[in-house]
Amino acid sequence: MDKAAKNEWPLWEVFIRSKGGLAHKHVGSVHASDEKLAIRHARDTYTRRKEGVSIWVVQSSQITASDPAQSGPMFEPAESKIYRHPTFYKIPDNVKNI
Repeated sequence: MDKAAKNEWPLWEVFIRSKGGLAHKHVGSVHASDEKLAIRHARDTYTRRKEGVSIWVVQSSQITASDPAQSGPMFEPAESKIYRHPTFYKIPDNVKNI
C-alpha cells in the first residue's frame, strides 16, 4: 500500500430520509475519518436546503451486494410465489406511503 492510500479517509455511502414515514434513499458518498464526521459531511453536502430529516452513513467497504449478472437465478424463486406480491391486497385510502 502506498503512502497516499494509507492516509486516505474511507468512503461512506450516504442515505437521506426526506420526510418522516418515507424510506431512506442513497444520495451519494463522502470521505471521512469516522462515522460522526461522515454524518457531518453528509449533512453539509446533501441537506443544505433542509431536504432531510434523517441521515444514515455506511462505510462502503461494509456493503455486500448481489451480482447484477446473476439477477435471474437470484430472484427467480420470487416469481413462483405470487402471493407475496402486494397486488392481492387492497390498500386503504388513508395509507399514504408503503
